[in-house]
Amino acid sequence: MTTIHVAHSPDSDDAFMFYALASGKIDTEGLSYVHQLQDIETLNQRALRGELEVTAVSIHAYAYLSDKYALLPHGASMGDRYGPRLVARTQMSRDQLRGKKIAIPGMLTSAYLALRLFEPDFEPVVVPFDQIEDVVVAGDVDVGLLIHEGQLTYGDRDLHLVQDLGEWWFAETGLPLPLGGNVVRKDLGGDLIAKISRHLHDSIAYSLQHRTAALDHSMQYARGLERERADTFVGMYVNAWTLDYGDRGRQAVRQFLQRGVERGLIDHPVSVEFVD
Repeated sequence: MTTIHVAHSPDSDDAFMFYALASGKIDTEGLSYVHQLQDIETLNQRALRGELEVTAVSIHAYAYLSDKYALLPHGASMGDRYGPRLVARTQMSRDQLRGKKIAIPGMLTSAYLALRLFEPDFEPVVVPFDQIEDVVVAGDVDVGLLIHEGQLTYGDRDLHLVQDLGEWWFAETGLPLPLGGNVVRKDLGGDLIAKISRHLHDSIAYSLQHRTAALDHSMQYARGLERERADTFVGMYVNAWTLDYGDRGRQAVRQFLQRGVERGLIDHPVSVEFVD
């Protein structure tokens, strides 16, 4: 039996996506999947080393992985007029962000690239994603860049929204903001890649069709969110875009990375390769 290591973040949307695969709900045609759960920046770094056959990565990180990995057509996290959120202890304008100390969840995250496209002049402070609200509240930084559930919970801690980067990106481009994707190592070969791609698609489709059971499974990774909010969060990042990027989703990925190249934030042209 061939073993495939599949890695993703320990959060409710990824758990929802991989529910059927993790729970034996679909026929994996003789493949054995071993799940590894780590935060997205750790997965980005592991993918740079080519350690994992299949992994979630930031679309930003893909710019440095395209020699080893191709993007699977399924598993995208797209912010359709919403996305990572900049928050502060007080109301703040875009101009006031300049030169500020901003907590970010990692240098290879898509949230960081989007922020640099939005406002290039600030001092980044790398903080684990689930501690960013804490350091903003404590006054250790001026502003925090929130991903995952923090996008919904910051108001509970009296933090103010400075900018939703997904809303800004849509106003700029008319496209969804591509945040995360699943990649597969190209050296696995066409037949095995096609099989993995099919299994991942079937897992996502199963969860969307069996939402209650999949949400039950994902609640263990919801980091204290009550069920209604967890359901909202999952719906933000597991939806029709997740089943397939489609033409607009593929265009969004290419444009996001191209803008990074044009601004000098990515130091080489990126060839984006999707598995058919």
